[in-house]
Amino acid sequence: MMLTVAVMLTACQGQKSSNSEEAESADSTQTVDTTATTLQEEIAQGAPMPKAADELFDDFIFNFAANKKLQTSRVKFPLKVIRGDEVSYVNKGQWQMEYFFMNQDYYTLLFNSEEEMERVQQSTSIEHAVVEKIYLDAKTVKQFVFDRVNGLWMLQQVIHMPLSESSNASFLAFYDQFSKGDDDYQQKHLDESVKFVGPDPDDDFAQMEGVITPDTWEAFAPDLPSGMIYNIVYGKPQKDTGRKIFVLRGIANGLEMELTFKHEGGKWILTKLTT
Repeated sequence: MMLTVAVMLTACQGQKSSNSEEAESADSTQTVDTTATTLQEEIAQGAPMPKAADELFDDFIFNFAANKKLQTSRVKFPLKVIRGDEVSYVNKGQWQMEYFFMNQDYYTLLFNSEEEMERVQQSTSIEHAVVEKIYLDAKTVKQFVFDRVNGLWMLQQVIHMPLSESSNASFLAFYDQFSKGDDDYQQKHLDESVKFVGPDPDDDFAQMEGVITPDTWEAFAPDLPSGMIYNIVYGKPQKDTGRKIFVLRGIANGLEMELTFKHEGGKWILTKLTT
């Protein structure tokens, strides 16, 4: 059973990212032959974005990242770019298509609780959202700030900041190490018994639950994206609860994995793995 579960986790993980700040300009133009690329092509070649896609930010951002004509129309030019105390502007002719996570087959999200995760992604009342490119190696964050103006989502500005200024700075510094796959480091950051929830291999419509202990972690440990990851902040940043849910969500394949952590005894600890 343990081997079966490990195989399922591998299938859910997606491709590991190794992007860094140096690859920032390249990661907007690379082409990867994945289901995400197929989805991107379908959107780009299809009809104009339905008006209803402006209701949910998730619907909008997928269209924004795949449709060049739409993207150009939804950027407030000249676009303000902030780097510390420096402010510059990008004109329409200087803008380069931003594909975000569409050139890979997954994206990542961070939440403070299950309630927040369920609430924000189904809410049509959110008027502000930030897509974050988090460069773990370079310890920087690039924020794309969107507001809904007269019912339409618009990219208003781009902000570059040190990772240390992120509201998730403590967790991201930890995740940078945890994601590198060092067994000793990971085992030191596991709860005494990590709850596991996943599909039942004997029943397509049921889930199985179990417990992962440090001595069995190697068989369950998923490969995690490192180097560069994404996050979307829906609305105002939520109050830190001392918990983080790291979500790895497949694009166009329905796969998802969640790792739940808590901050205890001065360090982050994995408490639950859901696939």
